Amino acid sequence: MVEANTTNTKMIYRFLGNSGIQVSVLGWGNWINTSNKEEHVKTLELALKSGVNFFDTAEIYGFGEAETSLGHALKELKVRRESIVVTTKIFKCGLGINDTMLSRKHIIEGLQNSLKRLQLDYVDVVFCHRYDPRTPIEEVCRAMNYCIEKGWAHYWSTSEWSGVQIMEAFAVCDKLCLIKPIADQCQYNMMVRNKVENEYVHLFDNYKYGTTVWSPLFSGILTGKYKEKVEQGTRLDVFANESAMHKKTYLDNKDDWDRKITELGEIAKGLGYTMPQLALAWVIRNPNVSVCIMGTSKVQQLEENLKAIELAKLIDSELEAKIEKVLGNAPDMELDWRYFTPLSKRREKLVSETKFSK
Repeated sequence: MVEANTTNTKMIYRFLGNSGIQVSVLGWGNWINTSNKEEHVKTLELALKSGVNFFDTAEIYGFGEAETSLGHALKELKVRRESIVVTTKIFKCGLGINDTMLSRKHIIEGLQNSLKRLQLDYVDVVFCHRYDPRTPIEEVCRAMNYCIEKGWAHYWSTSEWSGVQIMEAFAVCDKLCLIKPIADQCQYNMMVRNKVENEYVHLFDNYKYGTTVWSPLFSGILTGKYKEKVEQGTRLDVFANESAMHKKTYLDNKDDWDRKITELGEIAKGLGYTMPQLALAWVIRNPNVSVCIMGTSKVQQLEENLKAIELAKLIDSELEAKIEKVLGNAPDMELDWRYFTPLSKRREKLVSETKFSK
């Protein structure tokens, strides 16, 4: 039987929000890992051996194919269930009018179908993959609470909800004595910073809300491989939705971003690392990031990504300032109304005050 190696490893572990569950700061996402089954199993096995214990998927990834693939891989490796944290997300998995969004019907039926595909009795965390403006928030909170009480999930969370929407869920759960969400799965990388460094600040400070961030490489753009052109068949060329939006944003800012990526790549090279490793290390250096989800499709790629842990430990205040000078895109903070001056930049304050260790 195989299990996540959480003792003899360099991996960093953090609590997932205001809960007692501990998760690896680098997580394993499988939405692009379903085409080559053999490679899929090998990457999962390497992740386990390297101390990764957080495995994320969703019903919409391949319309169930990703969950099925993850379930088969876990079964083939005979992974001890208690040693890992498995999460899935509910929002859409079918063409019927009730196969989408966050009605009580779809949350319950969707999660049950996810468990069948995963071949699991429960997931550790079930996410509301997006906010549903059509369904009453009370219905969503009650359905999530019901799933937890039934033992189909241990916790529930949000994904790309606004701070106001999360606070609305908190208020409903408090009023009705329901279990509150513990984390949000939001985008965070060197180019997308507002939610983690600005909008969620009060959620972190007052409620210890967690984050399982996605797209740390901004659909691969932060690797620098698209500076010449977007090759056919690459992720940025093939995938729609977020990747398509990333492509447009990148092309609209290409000259400026290419300059920044080149300069950051030189910083990484001077330290003996690569640009992707620096981008990942920069993300996990922020203590408000509970988990940074890696979307790796090859063993070699995963091996390289895992080295970001080493690099993260080297980022001190001086190196952080050097990186920030290149980026120059930290979100504006609230004013300190006593002096009419902006409060300290969130990330700068955290990095200077936090000891980064296991």
